[in-house]
Amino acid sequence: MACSKLQAQSFFTSEEYGFSIGGSQYFGDLNDNYGFQYVRPAGGIFARIHLNPYIAVRFSGNYAKIGYDDAFSSNTFNKTRNLSFRSDVVEVAFQTEFNFFRFTTGELGSRFTPYLTGGIGAFYFNPYTYLNGDRYNLKPLGTEGQYVGYAGRIYSNFNVCFPIGVGVKYWVVPGVNIGFEITDRLTLTDYLDDVSTTYVDSKLFDANTGNGNASAAYQLQDRSGESGGTKLGRPGKQRGNSATKDQYMMFVFNLSFQFKTYKCPSYLKDGYFMY
Repeated sequence: MACSKLQAQSFFTSEEYGFSIGGSQYFGDLNDNYGFQYVRPAGGIFARIHLNPYIAVRFSGNYAKIGYDDAFSSNTFNKTRNLSFRSDVVEVAFQTEFNFFRFTTGELGSRFTPYLTGGIGAFYFNPYTYLNGDRYNLKPLGTEGQYVGYAGRIYSNFNVCFPIGVGVKYWVVPGVNIGFEITDRLTLTDYLDDVSTTYVDSKLFDANTGNGNASAAYQLQDRSGESGGTKLGRPGKQRGNSATKDQYMMFVFNLSFQFKTYKCPSYLKDGYFMY
């Protein structure tokens, strides 16, 4: 016969399920001094598998809102350049966690640990901005000449990221864990912000669409003169810094759960004493 739940031994599974919520910040051509003037929401869901008390792996799906404005910068060139962007980022990632201390939910001596994490992920982004109150997706406009002779600058909305970060874990009651994590995402794209290389000749864009207004591409490829200041957009003049790739960071609180299960002790298996 099978043992009853009262006779069974209980233990927590190695699988853990949870969600995270917090903030995000972008770093790149518009935020080259690592400012935090545009922190926006971030969050996700995840499944963690504990391989042992010191190593775990995690699969996650995440969302982050990123963006920045040259107006936030203290750099004169950036302020004059006058560019801005926003983007929603949707990410899936695989990470490994390395605990500094032994961590096992329900085990009093293994209640807390800091940890390091690293991994790989893929994400979708689509930079946009506003002009006269209207929203424009920037990639289709080819603001760095992508569709008027500079095809080598065309970029994809999908890219790869490498999450690298630190965190802490703590179990509150057996099976309920909380944590906090700061993870920077290194990417392989320099176009999170739609800015990377040089200005191209403004004559390549439609300066007159037939109704007396310049096209959105013409206006958004060089916004430096909007307030009546100096125009920067000379062909070949640096628009961004292609020597470095863009990044985005997520700093989130985690709440997760490990569920209790039961197994029959060996001496009661199938209703018989086992030796």
